[in-house]
Amino acid sequence: MFRGRSVHTLDVKGRIRIPARFREILTTRYEDRCIITNLDRCLIAYPLSEWEIIEQKLGELSLVRQDVKAFQRFFISGATECNFDKQGRILIPQTLREHASLERNVVLAGMLKSFEVWSKPLWDEEINRARDDFAEITTTLAELGI
Repeated sequence: MFRGRSVHTLDVKGRIRIPARFREILTTRYEDRCIITNLDRCLIAYPLSEWEIIEQKLGELSLVRQDVKAFQRFFISGATECNFDKQGRILIPQTLREHASLERNVVLAGMLKSFEVWSKPLWDEEINRARDDFAEITTTLAELGI
């Protein structure tokens, strides 16, 4: 499972070093590559086998539904397979960097079966919003049995 968060630097070519603990999970439990796509104001990265589960589920939904098509246009069309180089970095395509406003400092945040890639300023906004709403969030989680 992907846990924790860390700040990294995006190099001039658009590459980021994946934290060793995330790389270890990918290479020992999954494979040495991941799928990255658009999500809200950030990017989300899945091990290939976890991504295939999502594709399978989405493939079973009706394409007649406008919301399903809209989601697939946004989420699936942005998906890119990323392989690690010898230094443990992945290249994030320009279109995805633009979507998530990635510039120099980025945050990688573990999300159990995936991890997110955030622009540091947007991450700070998001984490502050979550902190402000934490009491309400914990009430909702308690109702869900957590």
